[in-house]
Amino acid sequence: MTQPCLLPDTGLPVAAHVRVDGVSRSFPDRRVLTDVSFTVASGEVTCLIGENGSGKSTLLRIVGGYDVPDAGSVTAPGTVGLFHQEPPLAPDLSVEGVLADATAPVRDLARLVEVEGQALADGEPGAAARLHAAIDAAERHHAWDLDHRVDLVVEGFGLAGLPRHRLVGELSGGQVSRLSLAWLLLRSPDTLLLDEPTNHLDDRATQTLVALLRGWSGPVLVASHDRAFLEEIGTNLVDLDPSPLPRAAVGNDHDSPGSGFGVTCFTGNYTAYLQHRREERARWARRYRDEQAELRRLRTRVRDDHTVGHADRAPRTETHISKKFYADRNARVVSRRVNDARTALERLEREQVRRPPARLRFRGLGRPGTPAAPSTGPVLTATGVAVAGRLSPTSLDLGGRDRLLVTGANGSGKSTLLTVLAGLLAPDQGAVTRTAPLRVGLLGQEPLPRDPSRTVRETYAGAVGPELAEGTPLTAFGLVAGRDLDRPLGVLSVGQRRRLDLAVVLADPPDILLLDEPTNHLSLLLVSELELSLPDYPGAVVVASHDRWLREDWDGERLHLEGPA
Repeated sequence: MTQPCLLPDTGLPVAAHVRVDGVSRSFPDRRVLTDVSFTVASGEVTCLIGENGSGKSTLLRIVGGYDVPDAGSVTAPGTVGLFHQEPPLAPDLSVEGVLADATAPVRDLARLVEVEGQALADGEPGAAARLHAAIDAAERHHAWDLDHRVDLVVEGFGLAGLPRHRLVGELSGGQVSRLSLAWLLLRSPDTLLLDEPTNHLDDRATQTLVALLRGWSGPVLVASHDRAFLEEIGTNLVDLDPSPLPRAAVGNDHDSPGSGFGVTCFTGNYTAYLQHRREERARWARRYRDEQAELRRLRTRVRDDHTVGHADRAPRTETHISKKFYADRNARVVSRRVNDARTALERLEREQVRRPPARLRFRGLGRPGTPAAPSTGPVLTATGVAVAGRLSPTSLDLGGRDRLLVTGANGSGKSTLLTVLAGLLAPDQGAVTRTAPLRVGLLGQEPLPRDPSRTVRETYAGAVGPELAEGTPLTAFGLVAGRDLDRPLGVLSVGQRRRLDLAVVLADPPDILLLDEPTNHLSLLLVSELELSLPDYPGAVVVASHDRWLREDWDGERLHLEGPA
């Protein structure tokens, strides 16, 4: 159920909750958040959702103290830990060093209990209160079972096989992300902030994270596009996408992806919220349409209602007194009618809801008119392809219209297989045979490194070529908003940059489309639209994914990888 973004009554002290009160944040080229208010209670997991660019990561950074709001305030209890979409671990740290650094603060809490216990035994004044506080802190941060938690996290996140002397700079992007998440969870901050924590987690790792979050003593605020994760862990949802506030409250802003206007709090699971959101959007559109019709009627009435009766008909008596009587009566009636209409008009103009912002709608994976690939016979064959330490010998035949889902645990070789199929990595053994000519396009797990100073429009044209960029403009896909075309790439969110990468791949639809974790970083609505468009793609599609919702609804072939021997 929807509710005001107020603090639930948990019986806990106010200091044990995260409070976001009237937070606004703008950058030179855009407003991101406007008057955002909500609370997160200790022991609750609140999930931030919203379109790419709606301000989720910015809000987490503000709560974590990494950014300062232009207005409003934030309070968070105790130590605050933030997991970034782009892990910050130093490349010269070893795995052992990362784990030692993670556990050091909690081990210090256990030692403090010993120190204060000895102080109590020695009869030091105030030692009893200090010991009580030290024991409470050690229990909240799981100091007594720290070694067990280290084993649980390292094993659950697929890090047990990493040599402890291996440097961070030698790890894959997924391994660095999981190690960063492990580091934060083992430090056990009082307030936990997570930005897309499941992007590089397989089923086992996700369940490890879920188990840890369910036992977290402090408030947890998560930004996620993982639908199954939201369904499983979220106790409350905070939606930063627009809602039907009065137009006067938002001024001329009608096209922001969120900006915090009308932040919506919802108590319930993600599936229930989807239905509520669809119904709310329909009610908003109906109300806006009805109010605009009423505004037009009232404006016409104010303009035209200046007489009553029949202006061309003389009164029944022509005396001066009767003429004046009828004229005065007519004036009073006209004045009252016009004043009533004007009052109603002014009230409606003040209270009318703003126009529902136009939402980006993904227009499908294939351009209209793109010829379909042949539906019979293989167009690509992989025979026993393997990469030492990354991919065991794997064989597959791919038809021109096939749909193949590649699954497997972290480290099983899904990304390596797609890179081999794309021709970007030569296998150590085996071979890939393609029918000629055959174009293969790959969307990687993370946004490609690009010049952050170039605009989105310039980046797209540089990637696909000026001629193709003119023939297939970036706006044709419904992936990037027109307001973002001339913004520098460096100010976009991770999700917005990945939308651009997808547009580059689709500008000239390849015969084989390879999608590596396509639901990473993309908004919930775009992910749903992307999945619905897969059957209509004119070529073959290979998807590697951990996404449980995508896998459950998959209608096509499957290939499960067990990992290198």
